[in-house]
Amino acid sequence: MKNIGLILVLITLVFSSCKSLDDVRTKNRENLIHLEQGMSKQEVLDLMGTETQKTYAGDFTMPTGKINNPYRVEMYNADSSTFEILFYYTDVKSTDDAITDDELTPIVLRDNSLVGFGWSFWEGQIQKYEIRVR
Repeated sequence: MKNIGLILVLITLVFSSCKSLDDVRTKNRENLIHLEQGMSKQEVLDLMGTETQKTYAGDFTMPTGKINNPYRVEMYNADSSTFEILFYYTDVKSTDDAITDDELTPIVLRDNSLVGFGWSFWEGQIQKYEIRVR
């Protein structure tokens, strides 16, 4: 009987560390609502996460890939400031296994301080400060 309990605990631990892409998206969206303007870069990273996670298909038997948090980072200089954009995976637009820009949410830091997030906000900053985006 002890062995069955131990096996159940081990199985639970293994599966609780497995993530699907949906799990990653959901967690990132949940974390977004806790962001506050003025947070430091480190506070944002602590909240949103910085780990690379293995992802698994629906049955969690075979790893399907890895996803970085943040998924991508870009930096720009404008108006005597440094803008750092942290892109987190938050949406799915197509089930083609490709993560595209419209499936990411930009978190905008100016001089290591959170100024806002979301595409509308970032596009507004691009126009306001005439940032040349690649």
